Amino acid sequence: MSMPGTGPDPGERAAQESLGDLLSDVTRNLSQLLRQELDLAKAELRESATKAGKGAGLLGGAGVAGHFALLFLSIAIWWGLGELIGHGWSAILVALVYAIVAAVLAVTGRNKLREVRGMPSTVDSAKRIPEALKPEETK
Repeated sequence: MSMPGTGPDPGERAAQESLGDLLSDVTRNLSQLLRQELDLAKAELRESATKAGKGAGLLGGAGVAGHFALLFLSIAIWWGLGELIGHGWSAILVALVYAIVAAVLAVTGRNKLREVRGMPSTVDSAKRIPEALKPEETK
């Protein structure tokens, strides 16, 4: 016997309803569950994308501010060295320092990119899937 307000228990319901009705209910409930899960995923993705966009915008602003800080620091170094060795030579010296920094960063970045191997384990296991689906040969 079922509790009041909860409806019939599964055994009573199976005895009272046809298999088609029960399968129809299962299909409807599964469809509703999948729709709700999809809606939840969309909402979470939208929220994450909004936060990521704000974070990216703030990082972009920090990059611009850092660029200006580096620019004015470079001008100050150029001007200070210019008082000692002349402005033309000090500009060349500051540019040379930046060229060395750029070359070191470029070589380091290139070497790091060469280390990227992708997903070798995933590719290997994906290649084995068709073999696993083939029927085994009997001898």
